[in-house]
Amino acid sequence: MSATRLSGRAALAMEIPKNAFKAAIEARRMQIGLWSGLSDVVSAEICAGAGFDWMMFDGEHSPNTLREVLAQLQAIAPYPTQAIVRPPIGDAAYIKQFLDIGVQTLLVPMVETVEQATMLARAMRYPTPADAAQGWPTGFRGIGGATARATRWGRVENYLHEANREVCLVVQVETRLGLENLEAIAAVDGVDAIFIGPSDLTASFGLLGKAPSAEAQPLIEGAIKRAHAAGKPVGSLAVDERLAKRYFEIGCTFVAVGVDTLLLRTAAENLRKQFP
Repeated sequence: MSATRLSGRAALAMEIPKNAFKAAIEARRMQIGLWSGLSDVVSAEICAGAGFDWMMFDGEHSPNTLREVLAQLQAIAPYPTQAIVRPPIGDAAYIKQFLDIGVQTLLVPMVETVEQATMLARAMRYPTPADAAQGWPTGFRGIGGATARATRWGRVENYLHEANREVCLVVQVETRLGLENLEAIAAVDGVDAIFIGPSDLTASFGLLGKAPSAEAQPLIEGAIKRAHAAGKPVGSLAVDERLAKRYFEIGCTFVAVGVDTLLLRTAAENLRKQFP
């Protein structure tokens, strides 16, 4: 009986999940994504089953609370689709909470300066013993320990020493100031990828609501090319098939090719039109 119990306890030890999205973009493998704003576990699971490489659960412009994001992470867990979460703001407290519930990749909006990008990179990571000894820790992520789903409540052995390797910080460049600092932001240690936000970026140059237009494309494409030339994986959003393929051609590694709310709206409208 004693041996059986020991064996059972040993079987509970788990390994940290590998961040397949981070590995893929580092290898420059094309990743097709879906923007998700429905904030619903059933729709999240349905979409994950469609075979997207990644889904972005939006906490900036959609009503996704921490618990709702957690439920959607659990809903898509059986599928190979990787979760990316966008917090409402680049705040260390939000970052800590999302990482502790098991998010490994964060897309942080409105990143404009090297100082901001540096803070975000440090908030994503635990301090390493070597750096801490020198008085300048790599990171300052708080340790949740057995209270955190990310550690499987303490069952992931060596989580604290391996988590930094698997987290992925994608910073969203989407303002005039952010674009001015793009190369410097890309060079920040701990920034894993750049995301060009087409709507806000073009709006900051006076093209409000015109991101898909031909007039706005030189600005978006120029940003993509600069990020690509800086040596970091770069991504964007394009619900137009032609634009999505174009962005891949000029340097994007990951592109969201649709938005779940638009998919539902379009399908509903098309169905209704069949019965005038």
